[in-house]
Formats: sequence, C-alpha cells, structure tokens
Amino acid sequence: MSIDPGDKAELLKLFGGTLMPGEVVHALLRNSRVFPYGIVSRGSGAPKMLSYSSEPFPAIAVEHDGRTFDMADFLSVNRVAGLLILKDGQVAFEQYELGLDADTHWASCSVAKSIASTLVGAAMYDGAVRDLDAPLTDYIEIGGPYAEVSLRQLLRMCTGVEWSEEYVDPGSERRKLLARQLEFQPRAVVEHMAGLSRCAPPGGSWAYNTGESYLVAAVLEKATGRPLTEYLSEKIWSRLGMEQDATWWLDSPGGMVVSGSGMGATLRDYARFGQFVLDDGVIAGERVVPEGWFKEAGSPFRIGERSIPYGYMWWMPELQDPELEGTFQAEGIYGQYIHVNPRERLVIAMLSARSKPNYRLRFGLNDDAFFAAVARALK
Repeated sequence: MSIDPGDKAELLKLFGGTLMPGEVVHALLRNSRVFPYGIVSRGSGAPKMLSYSSEPFPAIAVEHDGRTFDMADFLSVNRVAGLLILKDGQVAFEQYELGLDADTHWASCSVAKSIASTLVGAAMYDGAVRDLDAPLTDYIEIGGPYAEVSLRQLLRMCTGVEWSEEYVDPGSERRKLLARQLEFQPRAVVEHMAGLSRCAPPGGSWAYNTGESYLVAAVLEKATGRPLTEYLSEKIWSRLGMEQDATWWLDSPGGMVVSGSGMGATLRDYARFGQFVLDDGVIAGERVVPEGWFKEAGSPFRIGERSIPYGYMWWMPELQDPELEGTFQAEGIYGQYIHVNPRERLVIAMLSARSKPNYRLRFGLNDDAFFAAVARALK
C-alpha cells in the first residue's frame, strides 16, 4: 500500500506545523482516514441521547497573563472547533465552529493514548493482563531497550529510552517513527522501537514518547487475542450509547491498531467517553475497569525528587489552581482535550485547530485556566 501524494504532503505539513489555518481544519476533519483504519463499532442499539441542562450557562472569566477573557474570546483565540461541557452528566454547554458539526468526525490525535491505556485497565479487570509490573516480554516479543521494561513503566513513559517528541524537527525520533508508519508494514513500529537507545535504567527517566503508546496495542492485542478496535467496541463503545462508529489507524491494511494516535470520532462521543471515566469505568451498573483505576491512572508519579505530571497516559494540568486539584486530562496536538474533574463532576471535551502541533506548547489562552474558570462558574 502507498499513501496518496497529496495526503502525504498534507500529513507532513500537519506534523511540521506549516499548514495555514483553514488547511489545519481540513486536515483534522479527515486525518483519521488518511492511513489504513479499523472500525470501532457502536453496536446496533439506539444511541443514548444526552440530557441537556435547562439552566443558562453562566459567564466565565478566564484569567491569563493579568487579563480576563470570556467564552467568546477563548473560543476565538484558541481556534476551538467544538466544545461540550458535561456537569453532573448533563450538557451545560455545546458549541460548534470552523465547519465542525455534531455528526462529523474529528481527529483526536494523542487523546487516543488515554483511551488505549483505559483498555489496559479493562484487560486487567478481565484477567487478560494480570500484573502491571510484569515485563513487556511476558506479552510480546521485543528486545533492545524494552527487554527489561515493565508495562507500568510503559504506561507512564518512564522507560529510560532516548526520545524526542519534537514534531517540527524532521530529525526527531517522533518524525522517524512517522516515516516507518508510512511504510505500512506489519510490526514496523514494534521493530523500530526495539532499535532505539537507552539513556537511563527503566524507571530512571521520563520522556513523552508516542512510540511507546503504540506498543500498548501490541501488548493488548496479544493479551486479549483480538484487534484493539474490537476490544474497545466490546468493552466500551457499543455499551455507552455512542452516536457513531469511531475509526482508528492501523499500521498496515488489516494490521495492528496504532494505539497512540489516529482515532476519529464525534465531539459528543468523546464527551461520553469522558463521562465513563468520571463514573470510574462503570456502565449501567457494571464495572469495566478495576475500582479506582482512574484515580491511579490520573495521578502523577515521582522519579527521585521530581514529580511527573503524567499518569497512565493521562496528563495533569500544569496550572496551579485550587479548582484543578485532582483533575486530569487526555491531550492531543493542535488542542484536543478530554478534561475530567471528579470533585466537580465535570467533563470538558474540546476539539481545536491551533497553529502548531507541539504538545504542551501553549498558543493563545491557557487551556488549564479555561478549565478552572468553567469549574468555578459551575459551582
């Protein structure tokens, strides 16, 4: 298989941060179907319609660099294409911009990592994965720097493997991984990761590493004996009343799911997944992940004296604000989020088309300040 030259050029510009504003929107509206992809079935049941609050959404005040901004400012400056806020399970706010609508898929980018790590919890509850501290070699054949890495270290990305996630640098490990993806060969990603170098012992250093999130699919597909698309459908997607099937990139036609990126779904379905997380992984009274899984997955960990604001492929907000205490979020390049606030029973799903891909590089208004402002306004 080969990718259409025009699609490849668009993809490389998307990673390189050189697309114009309208081109970014175009790319994110179709990105999840550029590579070979599998279907995450929503099942045959009727969608579970969202409940809407009858209360008007209150004015919010986003504090940023000594200035105060409102909702319209935030949506405009941060190029938000879709925003859905759930409070106590009800829709408090829903807005679409930039050509997105309720029925349209949008690329989640690295939000897919948090969904993949959730499936590790489901596999633990099923008994397919028994010990997070077991080595990866208990599940898959992999050598090089990953021969002594545990599944927990993989989920936290504290493997000690040398890595640069710099999207705009053509020589970074992230871009080299993309080049291997474009070969569309089975196990090319796994083979590439096994050939990397080590900079510290396992558990001795942390680096955000998309390639490691791809290894999660290799582990899960081996442990469960089925494609990750089928497992996600069976455990979650077909049971939450999703409105549409989702799509998810594969490494080759009919091959392994590329579990760290490449998922496409609607804004409402991303929000439904966030509500599932807020409900501690329980659907209609039936548990899907171990009790307390998300408290652990959404908490930082330590390497020596350093606190790492990352759990099992979930981020912690950087902003120090009491409204954000105990919160965690799935994040993707160009401004994709599922923010979860257990204390306030709040979920914020946000899809954006920012100017640059760099993870955690803030353009525009601070997203964490926005999440805090929403929590404060809805108290």
